[in-house]
Formats: sequence, C-alpha cells, structure tokens
Amino acid sequence: MSKLVSLTMAEARKGLAAKEFTAVELVDAHILQAEKARPLNAFVTETFEAARAQAAASDQRLAKGQAGAMEGLPIGMKDLFCTEGVRTTACSKILENFVPPYESTVSANLKKAGAVVLGKTALDEFAMGSSNMTSAFGAVENPWKRRSDPAARLVPGGSSGGSAAAVAARTVMGATGTDTGGSIRQPAAFCGITGIKPTYGRCSRWGVIAFASSLDQAGPMARTVRDCAIMLGAMAGHDPKDSTSAPVAVPDFEAALSGDVRGLKVGIPREYRPDGLSDEVQALWDKGIALLKAAGATPVEISLPHTKYALPTYYIVAPAECSSNLARYDGLRYGRRVDGKSLDEMYAKSRAAGFGSEVRRRILIGTYVLSAGYYDAYYAKAQKVRRLIAEDFTKAFQTVDVILTPTAPSAAFGIGETDDNPVTMWLNDVFTIPTSLAGLPGLSLPAGLSADGLPLGLQLIGRPFDEETVLRVADVMEKAVGFDAVPAFVEG
Repeated sequence: MSKLVSLTMAEARKGLAAKEFTAVELVDAHILQAEKARPLNAFVTETFEAARAQAAASDQRLAKGQAGAMEGLPIGMKDLFCTEGVRTTACSKILENFVPPYESTVSANLKKAGAVVLGKTALDEFAMGSSNMTSAFGAVENPWKRRSDPAARLVPGGSSGGSAAAVAARTVMGATGTDTGGSIRQPAAFCGITGIKPTYGRCSRWGVIAFASSLDQAGPMARTVRDCAIMLGAMAGHDPKDSTSAPVAVPDFEAALSGDVRGLKVGIPREYRPDGLSDEVQALWDKGIALLKAAGATPVEISLPHTKYALPTYYIVAPAECSSNLARYDGLRYGRRVDGKSLDEMYAKSRAAGFGSEVRRRILIGTYVLSAGYYDAYYAKAQKVRRLIAEDFTKAFQTVDVILTPTAPSAAFGIGETDDNPVTMWLNDVFTIPTSLAGLPGLSLPAGLSADGLPLGLQLIGRPFDEETVLRVADVMEKAVGFDAVPAFVEG
C-alpha cells in the first residue's frame, strides 16, 4: 500500500504545501487503492478520469499559491448529493439513470475548496437503513473482519456505509454523509472512523435528495477529528436557496482544537444505560468518562427522561416526511417509468418497480400516520413528543457543556444476519436518534475494539451550533484513546 494513502488530510495538506508530492500523485495513489477495494462495493459510480483532471488543476493552483482549504485532497461523495453531469441514483432503481443538470451546494462548496471527487459512494436506498443492505446496487462490505470468523462479511452500517467503508479502506481521505437518525455516526462507529452530524441548518440541503426534510443534515466522515473539522469548514455555510439553512457564520473549526477541556462539564445521561446494553459498550463508555475526567473535565449525571420515546417518535416523523418527499417519483417527469393502461396504473407500476422493500415499508407507514383519522393520533402526537425530547436537551445544557454516550449498541453485524426483522435493524439507531430529533450536533469517534477485534464508537453531543466544543472534546478524547487499529483489508 502506498504511504500516500496512509496520510490524514492534515498531513497531506502539509505535504502538498512542502512539494513532497503532487496532487496528481496523491489522487493516483488513492485511485489504485480504490481499484483494489472494488470488492467492497463502496462506490456506485467512479469518476477517476475527472478526478485526475481536478488534481492537475489543483497542482496549478498550488503552484500559484492559490490553494483552497482542501486543495488536492481526494474524497468520496455520497450518492445522495446531486452532481452536475454525473449520475446520481440515491441507490434506487427509480433513479438508476438520473443525471442531474445542477450541483448540490455542499458538493459545490467542496469543489470550490479544491477537493477532488473520486466518485459517488453507496448508501441504503434513499438513505433508509442502518446496514447498507437496502441499496439497489448490492450491499457494501465493511473492510473490518471478526477475529473469530474472518470469512464473515460484515455490514458497514448505514445509510452512509459506502462513505464509511471508502474512508476506512483508505480509498479516499474523507467523504460526505447525510444523517437523518444516525446515518453518519453509526457507520462511522462500525468502520472505525470519525463522523460528525452538524447542527440542523449548518450545511445546506439544497441539491441533496430528500428523505425526511426536518431531520436530514449533511456532514463529513474522515479518519480523524481534525480532518472532520477541515472538511466541515469547507462544507458549511448559509445558502439562500435552502429555507432551512441557518444564517450563521462558519467558525474556524480547526482552530477550536485547543487540546484543553479543563473545566468543561460532561453530561452522562442515565437513560442511555438500557437493559441489555452489552458489557463491552458499557466498559467503553466508562473508559471514555475516565479519560475526560483525567483530562480535567467533570462528569455530571444528567437525565433525558423522554429518551425512551425517541425511537417510536422518529419512526412516525421520518416515514411521514418520506411519504411526502417520495411522492414526486411517479414515473412522469424523470426516473424509471413503467407504462400502464391508465395514469394511476402507470404510477403504481413505476413506483412498485422503482422502490425497494424498505422504502415501500416506510412510505406505507408514513402515508398511514398522515391519513385522515390517524394524523392527530400519530403524527401530531409524535411532533409534541419530539418537542419534549428537544426540551430535555435544552435543560441538560443549562448545566453541562457536552454530552457523552455510546454511538451504537453493538459492533458491526454480519450481512444478512438481521434481514428478517426490520425492527431489530431500527434499534441500531437508539443512541443517535434523540440527537437528530433535537437538531443537535453529534460526533462519533472510534474509542476501542470489541473482543472480536471490531471498532466501537463513542458519541459526543453539543449545543446548537456549538460544533467547536464537540470537536475540541473529541480531539482530546482521540489523543487519549490513541486508536490506531486498521481494518483487515488495509493490513492485507
């Protein structure tokens, strides 16, 4: 494996500035690694030739002293971000051949900063899933392996599993993800990388294919906290084209990594220790608490009493919004069309052929809870509970600066192990969903290995638009943990 693919973004940026290597050399090394990693199925569409051209342009800007914040750094783009002239599928048959005539704001911001896009990464269909097994183009494989069963193929988590696997396998230095109920943080934990879901409204949703509009938020996935800070700074910013984009200034996230957490209060929610929480995850959480205490922070037990209602609330709100958003895919204007004898039959056949089982399941749930006679009983009530969940966090942040929890209840599971039980699959997001419902920033970082040699993550939650404190605490934890394990794929 080339030494260039073992560099972090921060290290590569220094190497490019010192002319130790060129952007073309850096990108070519990652393209070779991506070709080697094709069995993982992390990319839906590869754009290697375009990436080489982008890298050559980066070298010209570097030579002129006009480098952007991410000049020449190779990344992956989740296939939910519309990219002008490049196929964007949402990993669904209904958009299998869709080529957008426009560019999403986030991808445009990254390109403006000089990032080089190697391709579009795989996801659960329309971002609905926690395993990356619902993609119309096949499951993505986690580059990590169980010590007890190296032959088992493991999920990378979802929905941003393609991005997580691509970063973990060293095919890209970072990748975009979207997080609706945990879709950046859970795959980051499963793949042993770092991922942050910013505050809702921090990054523009314009040009991002919608799942649940009041929850979806773009964010970066990378190998280190510093790399996430670099990438988030390039992605974020107010966008007048997005009514949910917050008109707030973008701070220097990297400058926030002071290495000092003395005096900070870290909330430890008692409700995040449910019956059945694995001993490994419990021990990891206790380790994280001890590390922050040793660094000068003060652990404080807090209560988030409505946490137990977060999962059912989410699985009413998100499907309802999905039902509304996906109504536009009717086979009439764009996407897959299956002819019928009438307009209604054409709609029905096109949607039946275009949507997978998990998407159909959520559309049906969402349509039901929005229907006459059930709206007040389900959707309206869920919105009231969502407000109570948000108020729990508001109250907690009156006494603490950041909250520490596990990211996921377990390590990565095997492909196909939970196919027959969608509810079991939904439980993977039990620790991440409350943060999403409240619209708060949440970050997952790798904090240790399970007994079977698989990465386990811890989650940090912050106040609205206080990603700086979340990143600062995460940076201190990252250094204290010293996580340096690599996937079997990279070792091999």
